[in-house]
Amino acid sequence: MWPFSGRLVVLCTLAGTTLFARGQQNDVPLQRDFNRGVERNAASLTARTHTGLKPILQSRADLTGALGHQIDSTKYYYWITERIFKDHLLEVKGEDFKLTADLLFQLEYGYEFADRTAYADTNRYFANVRGAWFTGDLGRKISFQTFVQEHQSIAPQYIFTAARDIGTISGQGRVKIARQRVLDYGWSQGNVSYTPLSWLNVQFGHGKHFVGHGYRSVLLSDHAVNAPYLKFSALTTNKRVQYSTWLSKLESGVNTPDRLPTGQSSESLFYWRRGRFNHLSVDLGRVQLALFESTLFEDIDSTGVKPFDALELNPIIGVNTLVRGFGGREKSVVGIDLRVRLTDRGYVYGQFAADDASGERYAYQAGVRWFDVLVHGVDLQVEYNAATPFMYAHDPTELAYEHAGLPLAHPLGTYFTELVGIADVQFGRFGGQVKAVAATLHRNPSEDENVGGSLDRTDRPIPGPLGPVVRDLIHLDLNANYLFNPQTNLRAYIGFQRRGLTNAPDEAQSSFLYFGFRTAIFNRYYDI
Repeated sequence: MWPFSGRLVVLCTLAGTTLFARGQQNDVPLQRDFNRGVERNAASLTARTHTGLKPILQSRADLTGALGHQIDSTKYYYWITERIFKDHLLEVKGEDFKLTADLLFQLEYGYEFADRTAYADTNRYFANVRGAWFTGDLGRKISFQTFVQEHQSIAPQYIFTAARDIGTISGQGRVKIARQRVLDYGWSQGNVSYTPLSWLNVQFGHGKHFVGHGYRSVLLSDHAVNAPYLKFSALTTNKRVQYSTWLSKLESGVNTPDRLPTGQSSESLFYWRRGRFNHLSVDLGRVQLALFESTLFEDIDSTGVKPFDALELNPIIGVNTLVRGFGGREKSVVGIDLRVRLTDRGYVYGQFAADDASGERYAYQAGVRWFDVLVHGVDLQVEYNAATPFMYAHDPTELAYEHAGLPLAHPLGTYFTELVGIADVQFGRFGGQVKAVAATLHRNPSEDENVGGSLDRTDRPIPGPLGPVVRDLIHLDLNANYLFNPQTNLRAYIGFQRRGLTNAPDEAQSSFLYFGFRTAIFNRYYDI
């Protein structure tokens, strides 16, 4: 047995007292289970937590009862049981620092009840994921975290087809096709977070952000893959106003022809551009209102790198859109985000986004979320999303509102309506979820027509006799799970999903039974 009940601890003693300083300048992981408790606490009428921009800084959130911060009074008599059910795999603490290390993994097996594809033996599926996660607090002002994962999987055919065509997989990374239909991909994420003053936080990292209080976002979501960023965030002393601004580097689609003709490498570089994102959140009591602005700049074209645009450094919301408007080479998306608390356990929320001056192109969201419905641990959420034709599209297509071939806002891209219903249940370590998605998609009928149903086409209509291809999507997902370790969200789970898509080939349909073990610290959106 390891000493100190299995904990590897560095003790620093000052005047006979052991001190453990907590910086807590790290982010709450951008994952639904971790944020569920934070959102529940923020629903209180007296709370002053700005939850409209995620990830949320730990030092700015009420973490009481949130995943990874619950008080576990259970006695564990062996170090191995503490590692499995309670602690980090490795934890080092001192007077003014804390370091943790954990293994990340997913071992999943699935079975498709109908083999409708051109491949042989495609009923059985698997996911094999290995990785590691490290976090640290260095004093009270500096924190860091990083994780890396390596994946090999055989996914249901609709996921495989999308990843093959786009070159990336939802929310994760660039894929390679190995052994006919095995997806092979790895990805990493991390940042350094520095709070030099009580009201100011600075981050430099590789990750993503989410704007809003809903399951989806029509402003900015975590559906696309990670990107490098530099972010500044200020919070007033009364916690009424939070302002965040960050600069990020994005790239064009992996499998598109949008690559630079320059360079000596065997694989040409992708077109890239920088994005400036600004978010102003104001807490008015029951109402939390936020303004959002994003501007994508064309930093490179077929001739090479263009002169630097000073507006990329502009941190003031609204200026870029006022100076450049919506009709130029830059891509601008602006909007508002709203949350209205009705009780200590429930709120309504909504968003509105636009990317042109005429008012004909827009997207919106309306939803309600309620915690502890009838009994503690049962949460409900219902949400409606919609986008008009050509929303988020642009000319040139390299500046469409996407990153690495994946939409930066709603995963369905553009020209859609969607209704989402989610019921989350957690009783002790036992949990479950029922999720239903019903959507109507409008897609371009051919290469010769453009009805505004795709982000890889320009925003110029090309009419034709066919009109849009209308597809109705129904996606149901039911799962039950057991939480082993709240530090890494390690769960055993079993579930069933049913996906149906009209006016689509058989490979787009799915009836999929799955079970496995995984450490979930990020969101995956396969319900599209």
